Amino acid sequence: MTRPLMLFAAGFGTRMGALTADRPKPLVEVAGRPLIDHALDLALPVAGPIVVNTHYRAPQLKAHLAESPVHCLYEDPILETGGGLRNALPHLGTGPVFTLNSDAVWAGPNPLALLNAAWRDDMEALLLGIPPAQAIGHVGLGDFTPGPPVARGPGLVYSGAQIIRTDGLAEIAEDAFSLNLLWDRMLVRGTLHILPYGGQWCDVGRPEGIALAEAMLADV
Repeated sequence: MTRPLMLFAAGFGTRMGALTADRPKPLVEVAGRPLIDHALDLALPVAGPIVVNTHYRAPQLKAHLAESPVHCLYEDPILETGGGLRNALPHLGTGPVFTLNSDAVWAGPNPLALLNAAWRDDMEALLLGIPPAQAIGHVGLGDFTPGPPVARGPGLVYSGAQIIRTDGLAEIAEDAFSLNLLWDRMLVRGTLHILPYGGQWCDVGRPEGIALAEAMLADV
């Protein structure tokens, strides 16, 4: 089963320093390929339609994706993850959707396929979590305690991949907001779940993450 996917790619990439002075972060290369192409390798087999939000140096990203079966959606101003997802709903439909960050590289099973297989109708969100020992380039003890019930706290690092119901987005007044607002409401209801990932994942939000991700991929 395929389902719609929102690929977040609108940020300025300021933590990348000089690497994003002339390009958006999703076009920074890891192992000779732009980050967004690594993300699309995961998305294209299991997702459709796919929406990519853009802002910083948007024409470059749109040109790069011109031959891909994705829809580029320009944001001005940037709407953050929650506002960006709500803005894309006309292209994604009303059912549960994948969301995926474009600044990480994976080694192991397709994370989106794993989420799809584990999704249940009683869930409002299913996040993919990385055990800290497998979260390369990430510092910290994690974002969610897996429970049950799931809670904020050490345990698993949020990977940037999830399936989420979008109904609750209409209840939030702000134009720009984080999906954390929706997650907090789901945590109270006990409808947010998290699935541990058995492979490796590398955060490429900073320049040093590039070498770490390339070393991870070389070991596969």
